[in-house]
Amino acid sequence: MSSRWDLVALREGAGVALVFAIPFSVASRLVHDSNPRSSFVVPLVLAAIVGFVLGAGVAAWRQRSNTPLSHGIAAAAGTFILVQALLVVINLIRGADIRWFAIFFNLTVTVAAGCIGGLLGMVLQRRGLEPRR
Repeated sequence: MSSRWDLVALREGAGVALVFAIPFSVASRLVHDSNPRSSFVVPLVLAAIVGFVLGAGVAAWRQRSNTPLSHGIAAAAGTFILVQALLVVINLIRGADIRWFAIFFNLTVTVAAGCIGGLLGMVLQRRGLEPRR
């Protein structure tokens, strides 16, 4: 597994996604729950998507195993899945509803963001822009 996956790059990409994507994701959920017709939901969701693209791009750019697309998708989707798993457990404890379809839909958007970030990281590497290690 260590030859295929650069765990340092995945950790760095996931860290960027946690910092930039997850706060906007949580904020959009809170705003939507308080006012479903709020005009602030769309910009918050778009900011979260950009955060996942950034995290995926970092993982794809920093990886050394020549698999930038896989690293981008894994960083974005892995971060999303871990956070969602935590939120599902919290909602189960609270007895709140779990919106499975929304989780699945958001995962597909996150995977798409991971693809875009992976492609951006690949372009950076192919142009000779190497990250500092």
